[in-house]
Amino acid sequence: MKSTPLRHWLSTTNPFLFSLFTALAAFCLYTCVYAFRKTFAVATFEGMMLAGVSYKVWLVTAQVLGYATSKFIGIKIVSELPPERRFTGISVMVLIAGVSWLLFAITPAPYNIVFLFSNGLPLGMVWGLVFSYLEGRRTTEVLGAALSVSFIFSAGLCRSVGSFVMQQWGVSEFWMPFVASCLFTLPLILFLKLLDQVPPPDAEDQRLRTKRQPMMGAERIAFVKMFGPGIVMFTLAYLLLTVYRDFRDNFSAEVWSALGYGKSPAIYSTTEIPVTIIVLLIIGSLIIVKNNRLALLLNHLIIALGLLLIGISTYLFQLGILPPVSWMILVGVGLYMGYVPFNSIFFDRMLAAFQYVGTVGFIMYVADSVGYLGSVSVLLVKEFSDLEISWLDFYIQTGYWVSIGGFILISGSMWYFYRKMQSMRQA
Repeated sequence: MKSTPLRHWLSTTNPFLFSLFTALAAFCLYTCVYAFRKTFAVATFEGMMLAGVSYKVWLVTAQVLGYATSKFIGIKIVSELPPERRFTGISVMVLIAGVSWLLFAITPAPYNIVFLFSNGLPLGMVWGLVFSYLEGRRTTEVLGAALSVSFIFSAGLCRSVGSFVMQQWGVSEFWMPFVASCLFTLPLILFLKLLDQVPPPDAEDQRLRTKRQPMMGAERIAFVKMFGPGIVMFTLAYLLLTVYRDFRDNFSAEVWSALGYGKSPAIYSTTEIPVTIIVLLIIGSLIIVKNNRLALLLNHLIIALGLLLIGISTYLFQLGILPPVSWMILVGVGLYMGYVPFNSIFFDRMLAAFQYVGTVGFIMYVADSVGYLGSVSVLLVKEFSDLEISWLDFYIQTGYWVSIGGFILISGSMWYFYRKMQSMRQA
């Protein structure tokens, strides 16, 4: 890795300034990347149908299919990609996503649906490549939390930007995603260049969090054999969280309209900013836990509490105790208390707890591939079955299933890893 003044400074500065720089660079970079994926979610394409199904559902399904496919591909690519190729990899993937929005805008409907697939396909691998800059460090909790909350914050920001572009600039729903992506392109390049200056983990990082290196096929198989039952349980819990989170992202416009906030672009940022702050504080606080095995169990506990919060807050909303905005904030906090650890620190602590040499990218993409496959399946069942239910009611009922099922699964995973630790301690 070529030395530069900035990289030298990052290698020699104190941990606080290093963490602040890296966290901000990662947060801002993925906020920009997210704009290439999610600004279109604010568009409703009202009245447009294809084969009796909402045009927007076709668009969401195509993008999620691309994203899910990308996760399966990422199991190999992200886990094997050497560090020196991350910058080029991220650049090419974002470029493909941006060109897809241009082709979507100039191609007549419904033939432009295919470009939602080509938009999601490359973007699904970007997260793992960005996180690979952050894993295996003594401050990974803070860095990972900063990166993870970027998609909470950016989900609201991107929808607000998309809504503004349409309402204030008169841009059509078809051109809006490309225009919004253009607004984020230069900042994205800047923050990617800054993040690429971050030096690899030093000797102290490796001592505290275990050395990180690419995992080839045989190493991936051995890892699954070693932790199989736990992987199954936490992956299924993550599947439920992914389904719920993806639904919240893609159809929040419809849910807010049903709640009476359809004409308020600021509502997206209003609810997601407090969610971002609360989740960042909760997840980031785990940096004080030096014992990796204890930290892994605490990760399970945070996820479990988040799942319970989804169900409890939804029940209070239905009783009329919680107003809509408060309900959406609390559900968001619960959802991301469960979702964020899986995208940052859960797997990092898992490797460190068992002193396993490898990379977070592999197991993260195993979980992600299953999660997004589930998201596609639920969307198809909802739209193509005879089930007559509004988006709001579907959101409410799904919340209960995620809360109860996810809590049972993550509790089982916690018990499995606790027993695994006990057996290894006695060996």
